[in-house]
Amino acid sequence: MQDFEPPLIAAITLASDFGLQLLAALNHAAGNLTSTPTAEFPAAIANLSAARDLAMSQLHELSGKYKPNTGEWQALIALQQLDSKITLAKLNYLVAAEPQNTATRYHRAIFLAGLGNNELAKQDFLNVLTQEPRHFGALIDFGNLLLATGYLSAARTLYQQAITAQPGATLAHVNLANLLQSQGEYIPAKHHYLAALALEPGLPEAHQGLSYVLNGLGEETAAIIHRELGFREHAWLTWPYKGPEAPVRILILSSASGGNIPLKHILNDQTFACTLVFCEYFSAENPLPPHSLIFNAIGDADLCPLALTAALALTANCPAAVLNPPKLVQLTGRALNASRLRNIPGVITPKSVLFSRLTLLQPGSADFLRHQGLNFPLLLRSPGFHTGQYFLRIETAEDLPQAVNDLPGEALLAIELLDTLNTAGEFHKYRVMFVAGKLYPLHLAVSKHWKVHYFSANMQEQPEARQQEQAFLNDMPGVLGAKAFSALENICGTLALDYAGVDFALSADGDILLFEANATMVIPCPDKDEQWFYRKPAIEQVLAAVRNMVLSHAQPGEKALGPTFNP
Repeated sequence: MQDFEPPLIAAITLASDFGLQLLAALNHAAGNLTSTPTAEFPAAIANLSAARDLAMSQLHELSGKYKPNTGEWQALIALQQLDSKITLAKLNYLVAAEPQNTATRYHRAIFLAGLGNNELAKQDFLNVLTQEPRHFGALIDFGNLLLATGYLSAARTLYQQAITAQPGATLAHVNLANLLQSQGEYIPAKHHYLAALALEPGLPEAHQGLSYVLNGLGEETAAIIHRELGFREHAWLTWPYKGPEAPVRILILSSASGGNIPLKHILNDQTFACTLVFCEYFSAENPLPPHSLIFNAIGDADLCPLALTAALALTANCPAAVLNPPKLVQLTGRALNASRLRNIPGVITPKSVLFSRLTLLQPGSADFLRHQGLNFPLLLRSPGFHTGQYFLRIETAEDLPQAVNDLPGEALLAIELLDTLNTAGEFHKYRVMFVAGKLYPLHLAVSKHWKVHYFSANMQEQPEARQQEQAFLNDMPGVLGAKAFSALENICGTLALDYAGVDFALSADGDILLFEANATMVIPCPDKDEQWFYRKPAIEQVLAAVRNMVLSHAQPGEKALGPTFNP
């Protein structure tokens, strides 16, 4: 391959000139069409299209002979961006020529969504569905767009309508099941995954989703079967990239078992081109997909030991930066954290011990627990589950056998019950995020129930609780106090993770009463109702911090420029 040669830049310039002329002609035609288009528009557009196609063909031939330098790479990327503008202009012209043509308007909606022009895409989808309420493609693609932008209820409705329109379409069942699974609605999600598999038995997406559902239902043996069927030959996937510039390529290490950091809404598709690798099924002998940074999203050390071990092997000789190194995540299991973080001044952790199911069902197990320093009432949970799932409060020794039988897993975690009830008779749960060594307040949930989570705390019915949360978000050090804030800084330093978080309550003396500290913390977007607007600045701040951290660690150079040019 040779370095820069004049013919290449000349060919780029020629293709660009014809492209700009075609773009101008299309925009002029779209703006001046009447109900019956005049003859000169199609003829002029056809001539310019032919000239541009010839120039692009010549450029394609030359691009195989000459290696572009940095300036030429930028010119080629600009030419790709011009191509997107021309495609959109063609679609605008065709829609202007035939406003009632739902096929053209549907294609424009898809293209607009691909560019990230969501509001314009929504208008086109609505127009199509107004004319054809059972248009399957519009129902599915509009549902996907609404799901991606946070309108879950509307997306669910569209997926359900798609199933009604085409009951035999596996895509509609899988999309609805994925949405239901993400919301913890495992039983209806299982129904739709099974419906998809009845229609297409080998569908990997359905097997993958069903493995998550079965795990959520505590049916791990069945989950393993579907995990193998879903991931063994499908160990990686890419998220669509919609940005106008060359993307920053991120390789995300994930676990097929779950327990991953939700990153899709953080690493936006206008900047980042992401490839996910499911580490348990991706051979370390295979080359990793192109990337300028590795983000280890495997966050649950209790659920994902095999994935973390595999992630260590995948990153062993990789020159790119690795955020959340697997060896550090391995140290964040609940029991290990309770042991190593209790030595931090101002931190109180519950005694936490992992027992086999058989041990807890043996006669005299209650006395055995007491000898381990675990008195009733205590907490019992299945490791690897979050949001309060399979997590019980055991009041007396007599309640223990039934509780053990109600929880899945061969090993269960017995946890000392910390007194977190405040003088107002409320349970508080604070969440603080750690990003690149800095602390960011995320939320405060207030509940009358000991098992407090933000989604179940009924904060919408508690204006005083929302005021408390707003005060915390606006002045975290002032609300928590110097003792607790210093303790949080030390927890952050001890974990040493690039992305993590901590859930906790405060004691009457200002100590941190630790619930958990790890990388699995979710940064959810607030509801669009105006009563939650006070939460947006804090959430946007931490999201921006994560993106800036990723950008600051991404490797510069050609890998970050984007795919090989292919006109």
